Amino acid sequence: MGVIIRAATSDDDAQIWSMLEPVFRAGQTYAIDPSISKDAALAYWLRDHAYICASDHPLGTYYIQDNRPGGGGHYCNCGFVTAPSARGQGVATAMLSHALGEAKRLGYLGMVFNFVVASNIQAIALWERYGFETVGRVPGAFIPLGGVPTDSLVMFRRL
Repeated sequence: MGVIIRAATSDDDAQIWSMLEPVFRAGQTYAIDPSISKDAALAYWLRDHAYICASDHPLGTYYIQDNRPGGGGHYCNCGFVTAPSARGQGVATAMLSHALGEAKRLGYLGMVFNFVVASNIQAIALWERYGFETVGRVPGAFIPLGGVPTDSLVMFRRL
């Protein structure tokens, strides 16, 4: 069974929601309302360039979008979610590698993660392995569901 990463279509909505829902509901890594509706979550995730990673079942999903409109559009921002059943299997690494290539193909000059929850150690380690640097830290910017405030990081890499 080969793993493929391809552009998402509306036919993928149910599979993408099956991955987004547990992550968003957990309220631990995304600054998204944990009670977000399926339609709102999909509109958020699929608004620009969205991708799905799958074999015989969904493994992960990510999006690429302009970091900011106008003068900030030369840098992109991405979001990544790995299916709970696929964690620890290299899916996030495959998606990041794919995203870096796609972002370059789309003409972006850099990739920035504006809000990396400091307790998301696995993501931070992956971004650092791929050359991202922490260029900012916002103290107490994120309050996980049922938790205490934690810092968020701004991470960047030129493409």
